[in-house]
Amino acid sequence: MTELRPEADRRDPTADGGLHPAWLVAGVTFVTLVGAAAFRSVPGVLMDPLHREFGWSHGTIGSAVAVNLVLFGLFSPFAAALMDHFGVRRVVVTALLLVAAGSGLTVFMTEAWQLVALWGVLVGVGTGSMSMAFVATVSTRWFVARRGLVSGILTAGNATGQLIFLPVIAWIATHHGWRSAAAVAAAAALAVVPLVLWLLRDHPVDLGLRAYGATDADPGPPPHVRQGSSAGRAVRVLVDAARTRTFWLLAGGFAICGMTTNGLIATHFVPAAHDHGMPATTAASLLAVVGIFDVAGTIASGWLTDRWDPRFLLLAYYALRGVGLLTLPALLAPHTHPSMWVFIIVYGLDWVATVPPTVAICRDKFGAGVGPIVFAWTFASHQVGAAIAAVGAGYVRDLTGTYDGAFYAAAGLCGVAAVLSVSIRPTAKAADPVVATT
Repeated sequence: MTELRPEADRRDPTADGGLHPAWLVAGVTFVTLVGAAAFRSVPGVLMDPLHREFGWSHGTIGSAVAVNLVLFGLFSPFAAALMDHFGVRRVVVTALLLVAAGSGLTVFMTEAWQLVALWGVLVGVGTGSMSMAFVATVSTRWFVARRGLVSGILTAGNATGQLIFLPVIAWIATHHGWRSAAAVAAAAALAVVPLVLWLLRDHPVDLGLRAYGATDADPGPPPHVRQGSSAGRAVRVLVDAARTRTFWLLAGGFAICGMTTNGLIATHFVPAAHDHGMPATTAASLLAVVGIFDVAGTIASGWLTDRWDPRFLLLAYYALRGVGLLTLPALLAPHTHPSMWVFIIVYGLDWVATVPPTVAICRDKFGAGVGPIVFAWTFASHQVGAAIAAVGAGYVRDLTGTYDGAFYAAAGLCGVAAVLSVSIRPTAKAADPVVATT
């Protein structure tokens, strides 16, 4: 175990004009999230090829995606606790290997249950171990200053992975088959493992440092004392957080966030556009453009979170997203046109801009020590919402022959999320003393 130095003995590399290692850790985290995001490009692009080859319905394939999304979310809080117990590096390496195995083994599948086991279970647990709880853990441990900005940049890593891999996966699936596309996603996850082993560290104290921007008044969270069960700690944090009004308002809004991003658009935009005559590669490229603008939008959201009330940022984000979804059915056509580009740009800026203000509320209301775990449980609701939308939109398409009803319903839910967000009480200067720290 690392020997803990008194705060006063920990050096500050920025005092001599040097670069704080926190930025190197953030860079490795960003690259890791990009590599893990390769699989996030797969389900929407491969839905139609799997339907053609195996005859599986959109609802059946959507069910496998739903299992993935649920496990992605539900495993996240336990991953945050495991990072406390075993270290960030060990958990992340294990997660990358699970993603690579789940994606790579799909090339041998012949039955729908195998799709659920591989896409759903293996990849769900793997990606859940590197979800937004990973972002919250790194930004909280390594940064006191610029936390909002860093959480925005790291959140954008998932969108950057989509940007990089989505057109590639679509092109490979079109020209070389879906099995080659799945293999590329597996290789991308494996490629990140050596970098994580080499450069990722668990906590500034491992290098004898303070967090970036730490002061005597705000030294940042201390290393967690490893005691008891990681799973037990995650559950205790949930039980305590669930006694607060803030948690349920955040969880409700974030569930709708998941419905309208990962569950609906990421999973069903490509087949919905294809229904209107748009080539799958064109639709995938549009989603990649969403990824481009998501990077800018999420980083900007992190910058704004450091300066503005996060509740009102969430209100604005959800309202804007609802307007976009309300107009989408009228915009789908065989070819792209200016109005579709407006939707893509606006939706991209808004895609996960909700994450930095939500992380900030969790940290400020529940404390830096358990804020990442509280956020992980909030993110679990995000993924449950995404799973409901992934299945529900697929069955809407199977029953009605169109996705229009799913888009209109999602637009209405965004209005609900906006109201829930603005109903959160103003963030107190001190954390609410209700959440267990051990």
